[in-house]
Amino acid sequence: MSKYSNSTELLAPAGSFEKLKYALEFGADAVYAGLPDFSLRARINKFDKKNIIEAINYTHHRNKKIYITINIFVHNYHLKNLEKHLRDLKNNPPDAFIISDIGVLEMTKKILPKVKIHLSTQANTTNWQAVKAWRKMGVERIVLARELSLEEIREIHRKVPELEFEYFVHGAMCMAYSGRCLLSAWQTGRSSNLGDCAQNCRWKYQLVEEKRPNEYIPIEQDQHGSYLLNSKDLCLIEYLSELKNVGITSFKIEGRAKSVYYLSQVVKTYRQTLGIKANDKNKKTKIRELKKDVGKLLNRTFTTGFLFGECKHKGQKTKFSHIKEKYMFVGEVIKLESKKLKVGSKTKKTSLVKIKVHNAIFAGDRIEFIQPRGDNFFCKIKNIYECETLKKLESAHGGQERTVCLEVNKTPEVFSILRKKIKSKINSGIAQSKNKC
Repeated sequence: MSKYSNSTELLAPAGSFEKLKYALEFGADAVYAGLPDFSLRARINKFDKKNIIEAINYTHHRNKKIYITINIFVHNYHLKNLEKHLRDLKNNPPDAFIISDIGVLEMTKKILPKVKIHLSTQANTTNWQAVKAWRKMGVERIVLARELSLEEIREIHRKVPELEFEYFVHGAMCMAYSGRCLLSAWQTGRSSNLGDCAQNCRWKYQLVEEKRPNEYIPIEQDQHGSYLLNSKDLCLIEYLSELKNVGITSFKIEGRAKSVYYLSQVVKTYRQTLGIKANDKNKKTKIRELKKDVGKLLNRTFTTGFLFGECKHKGQKTKFSHIKEKYMFVGEVIKLESKKLKVGSKTKKTSLVKIKVHNAIFAGDRIEFIQPRGDNFFCKIKNIYECETLKKLESAHGGQERTVCLEVNKTPEVFSILRKKIKSKINSGIAQSKNKC
């Protein structure tokens, strides 16, 4: 089994400038992002024309790479604005564009001829003849379709070894072939192919017979109906070596719509996995432990997708939407501050942790700090203060971008994520399950 080299890339999603920063801090070699008008994550995308350039410069300043997505199904009315968008990036070009449309490819090569072209998974590349054809058109990397097996990837790489190959290793899966779905547009008027999917496949469905319109028949015989289109999440953390050995050089994580908490934990876990040496006798045990970390995040249980052949019904989670979370994202470390606190009649200098609050925290809570580089650790919150007045608080709650300062026994790294165990029950429509790839 070959060792991982510096050429192996961990590629993370960036749905906003903030998420981009967290992805890089937690170990991503590269990120992918895009403007809402031209990206398949339009509704939740926080980038605009100004901060996309700031993001490119920020990433390059840290000697990392950024790829700009232009992967919607482009219509005539998109072309004028798309050309302007490309020209706006001439002085601040990304490392590559992720493109699915042949016309967009030609336009991009004309306006920014020195920028690399990566072919999006939306192009459904599933065979080596297609790979050869795309190479002739100037594509330098292909994001292979999720529907490919390990052996099919091996053959493609053997036939066309000159190209780079990228493959999704973690995140949400779509029940439509390579995401080409009309369900959202049909039911809600929001087109998934223009980046505005309503995720109808995650909804609960029941049958109704034409002559009995008020009688709903559950497809699964339980009180929740059926999530008949709901796919499990992809998790290939145990098979990165196998993917590298068949020619994959970029491991891609899905999740531009996910929180900084989700993104940080997944990126860190895959970074740690890639850091395990191939000859480590405890490699499998270590990876199984790391897999438990991603299993603590919100997920729909895990699948290996098509990597070992046809996924069939094993890829669906029809009994419930997603598993019950055991942990709650409560905050993120913004900065470390030194403050003078009054203790009785004396004043002492104390290090405080300034955090952005996401969910309720209370003095005395036992919090886990997920650090970008160092080991995670648990710590009890001694006190909570308003950062400006140093007024002591009993609790702090999320919303309205609120920040507070915490007094804790151990100082975390900036960008650390805070979470705590959930004690209350989640609604009965969400079930608990073991995670199995």
